[in-house]
Amino acid sequence: MRKDYRLEKRKYVIGGFFLIIVIIYIIRLFSLQVIDTRYKAFADSNAFMRKTLYPSRGMMRDRNDKLVVYNQPAYDVMIIPRDVQMFDTLDFCQTLSITKEQLEKRFADMKDRRLNPGYSAYTPQKLITHISAQDYGRLQEKLYRFPGFFIQQRILRQYTRSTAANVLGNIREVSARDIERDSYYASGDYTGDLGVEKSYEEYLRGQKGVEILIRDAYGRIKGKYDDGAHDLPPLSGKDIKLSLDIDLQEYGERLMANKIGAIVAIEPATGEILAMVSSPTYDPKKLVGRERGKNYNELMSDFYKPLFDRALKGAYPPGSTFKPSQGLILRQENIISLTTAYPCYHGFINGGLRVGCHSHGSPIALKPALQTSCNAYFCWGLKSMLDSHRSKYGSTAEAFEVWKRHLVSLGYGYRLGVDLPNESRGFIPNAAFYNKIYGEGRWSANTIISISIGQGEILATPLQIANLCATIANRGWFITPHVVKEIQDTVIPALYRDRRYPTIEREHFVDVAEGMRMAVTGGTCRLANLPGIEVCGKTGTAQNPHGKDHSAFIGFAPYNDPKIAICVYVENAGFGATYGVPIGSLMIEKYLNDSIAPDRRYLEERMLQSNTIISSGVKKH
Repeated sequence: MRKDYRLEKRKYVIGGFFLIIVIIYIIRLFSLQVIDTRYKAFADSNAFMRKTLYPSRGMMRDRNDKLVVYNQPAYDVMIIPRDVQMFDTLDFCQTLSITKEQLEKRFADMKDRRLNPGYSAYTPQKLITHISAQDYGRLQEKLYRFPGFFIQQRILRQYTRSTAANVLGNIREVSARDIERDSYYASGDYTGDLGVEKSYEEYLRGQKGVEILIRDAYGRIKGKYDDGAHDLPPLSGKDIKLSLDIDLQEYGERLMANKIGAIVAIEPATGEILAMVSSPTYDPKKLVGRERGKNYNELMSDFYKPLFDRALKGAYPPGSTFKPSQGLILRQENIISLTTAYPCYHGFINGGLRVGCHSHGSPIALKPALQTSCNAYFCWGLKSMLDSHRSKYGSTAEAFEVWKRHLVSLGYGYRLGVDLPNESRGFIPNAAFYNKIYGEGRWSANTIISISIGQGEILATPLQIANLCATIANRGWFITPHVVKEIQDTVIPALYRDRRYPTIEREHFVDVAEGMRMAVTGGTCRLANLPGIEVCGKTGTAQNPHGKDHSAFIGFAPYNDPKIAICVYVENAGFGATYGVPIGSLMIEKYLNDSIAPDRRYLEERMLQSNTIISSGVKKH
């Protein structure tokens, strides 16, 4: 009998078909049991409940170990939707002092994946946040009546003072973007928002723990799985010591009440920020608890923008506080010597251009020019550098670039790198900026002469201006300003420990410091002259195209062993000597002496009671 090869081939085809089906089943089973964890999670959810244990957030103290930020327990009502059974909604609402409509809205919001991207019926979901201790006690007693509900303990930030809100920051609930960016977070978690809370979030937040509870066949919790052998305790966040002197910070905020502006005080030797005041400010307690959202919206819509940190983000014309930097550059570039004198005929007058100045002796040299805040001197100095030294620089544009590089080394034009979010870089133009406006080779010193006295296109933050003052106090170096002094069991980054040296030699800082001392003993800063303390200072009156001039001041003390360098900037307040100098001198005196001398309390009272918002005409529309 002949062999039927067609049947023989069919046998292999059928065998191969069954083999393929078996392989597909094996792959699918492997995928379901090993790769795809969803079904295991569903099975586990029937037998186990994993309860997240939240760590205590790190506390904050000031430089003198005074407690500033601490924690208190808060309670959220959580549910696992698939475990929720019929319950007495009226009893539940009465227990938590809410209406049935509010409860229904919370259920709807919880299930809305636009508002709650992490919603799943099998995982714990937040229903009501921040219930009071009284509500917690009442609900705890009745919790057996509400299957699928449980209480999650968290923490709320609390503050010992109503001060330093913009420095400290606050915490908020995480967004979908936060969760996507960092696997640490899950829906309903909290994260730092603004200030130290944000920039040091990874240190402050700690590590979560987990508690594994076992269920019976009816979903009831029967206790810990394996007697808690697999539980992980939470690890508390690291405590932080701030560089702030909280008493000085509070005093600065009182002095700046009813004013718009900022104060930044730095310890020159360390770069540690002693006070960082932004005014108007707000009570940090407003951004805690159930009312956080409502209060945040009110602060956002406030005409005076209390959430805007003027010390870090406010970019202002520095005015005459800029003149010390100009003296440093002119000396470094050998444009002037200590005996170089320029004329001042009540201002700088050249080629039909006039920049006004007040009355004083003429001609005048560098130190007296700082003492009297002579505009003409620094205008002539810039003109000499940009227009009269072509053999040295080649062109006005090249000379200007040298000028800018020195300023950048002094901390202007770029972010300093302070350990707080959202620092502004200010603005120092370059030659390309003016080439674009006026045309290449078609501008000179006279075209941009106002920059020599901190006007025109020049913009700086109060932090940058205070840092210049600290650099002069140190006679030629600075450490990047920072608000965190110590982190528990951690070394702060080298950026906040290492010295930075500008492109200007030490001897020129000595000369400028002497000129600033003269400004206090017999110049524009006389109100800063404190008995027993050698204060150095420089006023600033910055022209404001939108209204009254801004009042500014920089100063440091003591002269030979500086402990504090400060910048005060008060918007729409007039001459530097009117508000900048008094506030700056009071801050210096308060820090160094811990009190204000009796014969200067009139000045303190005047600053505490004054209202520049009303007098400047800046008001809500």
